[in-house]
Amino acid sequence: MLQELINKKMDSFIKRFIEIVNNSIKGETGMNILFSANISEKHQLKLREHFPDMTFTFCRQMDEARQHIDQATILVTYGNDLTADLVSQAASLKWIMVLSAGMEEMPFAAIREQGILVTNVRGIHKYPMAEYALSMLLQVYRQEKQLMKNEEEKVWDPSLKMHELNGDTLLIAGTGAIGQEVARLAKAFRMTVYGVSRSGRKLDNFDSCLTWDELNRVLPEADAVVSVLPSTPETQDFFVEEHFQQLPDHAVFLNMGRGDVVQDSTILQAVHNETIAHAVLDVFNEEPLPADHPFWDEPNITITPHISGVSGNYLSRGLAIFEQNLTIYLDGGSRFENQIDLSRGY
Repeated sequence: MLQELINKKMDSFIKRFIEIVNNSIKGETGMNILFSANISEKHQLKLREHFPDMTFTFCRQMDEARQHIDQATILVTYGNDLTADLVSQAASLKWIMVLSAGMEEMPFAAIREQGILVTNVRGIHKYPMAEYALSMLLQVYRQEKQLMKNEEEKVWDPSLKMHELNGDTLLIAGTGAIGQEVARLAKAFRMTVYGVSRSGRKLDNFDSCLTWDELNRVLPEADAVVSVLPSTPETQDFFVEEHFQQLPDHAVFLNMGRGDVVQDSTILQAVHNETIAHAVLDVFNEEPLPADHPFWDEPNITITPHISGVSGNYLSRGLAIFEQNLTIYLDGGSRFENQIDLSRGY
């Protein structure tokens, strides 16, 4: 009887030992991390070195990753390749890490239903996008488009009117990480900086922070407007004709947030009617911008192909946030950087 009990104990111990060994081979508690976001071998190697107990599956796109999604505990994606159907197939999925700040294409209803954690890389765009904003304002203020045209045509024209950022008033719509960095750089040019947000919370480098409801009060003072608003139900068509009419006719409007915060037709009308002097657009209602779009023919509209956040440091910064959150996740923590409110979508 005693020997039988000992044998049962030994069998249980051996089974448990085999289970532990198997789990250590395939990753801690069988955790599988699936990448549909294509990253370099250098970054892959770094992740494997930093988290040797994890099982990583690196794919170049979702078409390749979908065959593994039912086994994935964590999915790392750029967000625009994920559908409600794929989420329903991902029975083991606990966390989605989005290597992007834009969340408008995410299937949040399906994600909420399965109670999946979502984080993103909000904030890593702030340096390149703030540099873009100031460089584009300087491009307009210092007549750089005309200067480059004159250079190509060998025209010497020192009579071009130049303008300074110094002393002007900048209105920033959206006072998150990007807006705050734009404000910091603008203060180096001695600009007066206003910020508008839902809360109107006071922040460093802003002379005044106001709520969305107070926007009309400060528009007449704004020499330039920079929009970094995200795409949400609250911000769609945020800027309307009335807002442009309240701006000074020398004002510059720059949008590098999301294209749906203002209709293309509204901007076109403001430029045509000389309600504003210039528009700088990095985002549009439709992307890529069609070749026959009237924006292309407007000398007082500067078009860039959604590149304000492009940087050689983008992926390194994004994966640093992922590694930080992965460490928190493995330690059983709950205070993740850039956790998304699934009810709001950001």
